[in-house]
Amino acid sequence: MLTERADKFLWAVRLYKTRSKAADACKNNQIFINEGAIKPSGLMKEGIVFKIKYPPVYKVYLIKKILHNRIGAKLAADYIEDITSKEDLETIKMIQENIALQRDRGTGRPTKKDRRDLEDFFN
Repeated sequence: MLTERADKFLWAVRLYKTRSKAADACKNNQIFINEGAIKPSGLMKEGIVFKIKYPPVYKVYLIKKILHNRIGAKLAADYIEDITSKEDLETIKMIQENIALQRDRGTGRPTKKDRRDLEDFFN
C-alpha cells in the first residue's frame, strides 16, 4: 500500500500553500487521524479519514489516492474528498463573514473593494 509523509501530502493536495506551513500545522496539533494528532513525518494512506482544526469546528477529509508530487487545484478532488458536515461548513462560512465585516477603529475608510463587499452583503 502506498504511503506518504503527512506534511508532503497536505501540501501536494493544496490544503496548505507551502510544505513548511503543513509541517507547522502538524506540529501545532491541528491535524488529527483517529482522534490523535499526527506528526509531519506521520504516514498518510489510502482510505484514511483525517481532520483539520478550524476553530471551533473540524474539516474532515477522506484520502482517495496517495500522490507524491504537487498537482493542480482542479486535480486535487481526485485524491481527497471533503466529507465535512453541512452544519460545520456553514459555521466556518459565518465566522469568515463576521471577520470580514470587523474593522479596527481608526484604520481609515473602507477601500472600494470593502465598500462593494459591504453592499453585496447587505443587499
